Amino acid sequence: MIKASVNLQDLRRRIYLKAKAEKSWRFWGLYVHVCKMETLREAYSLAKQNDGAPGVDGVTFEAIETQGVDAFLKQIQDELNDRTYVPLPARKQEIPKDGGKVRVLSIPAIRDRVVQGALKLILEPIFEADFQPGSFGYRPKRTAHDAVDRVARAIVQQKTRIIDIDLRSYFDNVRHDRLLAKVARRVDDGDVLHLLKLMLKANGKQGVPQGGVISPLLSNLYLTEVDRMLERAKETTRFGKYTYIEYARFADDLVILIDAHPRHDWLMGAVEKRLREELAELQVEINEEKSRNVDLGRGESFGFLGFDFRRVRSRRVVCAIHTQAQETNGAAAEAQGCFPPPPIATFGSGH
Repeated sequence: MIKASVNLQDLRRRIYLKAKAEKSWRFWGLYVHVCKMETLREAYSLAKQNDGAPGVDGVTFEAIETQGVDAFLKQIQDELNDRTYVPLPARKQEIPKDGGKVRVLSIPAIRDRVVQGALKLILEPIFEADFQPGSFGYRPKRTAHDAVDRVARAIVQQKTRIIDIDLRSYFDNVRHDRLLAKVARRVDDGDVLHLLKLMLKANGKQGVPQGGVISPLLSNLYLTEVDRMLERAKETTRFGKYTYIEYARFADDLVILIDAHPRHDWLMGAVEKRLREELAELQVEINEEKSRNVDLGRGESFGFLGFDFRRVRSRRVVCAIHTQAQETNGAAAEAQGCFPPPPIATFGSGH
């Protein structure tokens, strides 16, 4: 993985520490850092590392390298500085899913991947400071295996009643006005907000495109209030070192685990009620056909990130089976660049 240069890495670390220390601070003067050649070079390096097909303009990395990367980035920088930059529409590509359905992947032009990447490099440390422990999707130093391990440990700790929520077409239905308002709570920079709005509007009236460089960050931000609610529920019901609620979220894949003891029966209804209220506030629709409550103690099972979880006879053992069909689909999506890997980042001690 290519690391950011020392100066850019130091800037990101300082932004993160400031955001972590002052939760209500609104950052200003960010746009100038997005436009710096150092940031654009790093964004280009990350885009090239992720490779991927060309966008609607047909421009490839090979063509850019032949004509000169410096000239390519200088043109982008000039457009950003002159406020004349306008993103191209993303090229659409359909990826087959189970049941004959398709996922529509959006492939931005390389120039737009660079601009999205530059903006992400500056905004990411702000929102990483706000993201919650149970969120794992496409974040620095966090993996799907970490999320699976969190779920498995909770089951071993007798949190065997499951609220398995499926969100209907989540990425396609994110409200731009609500998303921009969430960004504005931490960003007091009109140029940054305008640039972000241009990126969102280039792909339609709502939604964050699967395939956009900055989409994972934005989709996590949109659901952060849900994570915060679950953290509050976890801490409110804590008894000493024991917690009776756990959760793990990987992008739009969310699972909540509740303690099996009968005295915690009320938590199932209470947590699900609050969860539905938070999602309704965001206008995120639940797929009722795929959402369900599961009791592992009764021999039932549930799926999460390609694993099928079930309890076996021993009270201290959980069986997680990696299903081949889900593994194949996940590999296909990753190969198509559905969400590019995040850059390595060290924002601050203890992160």
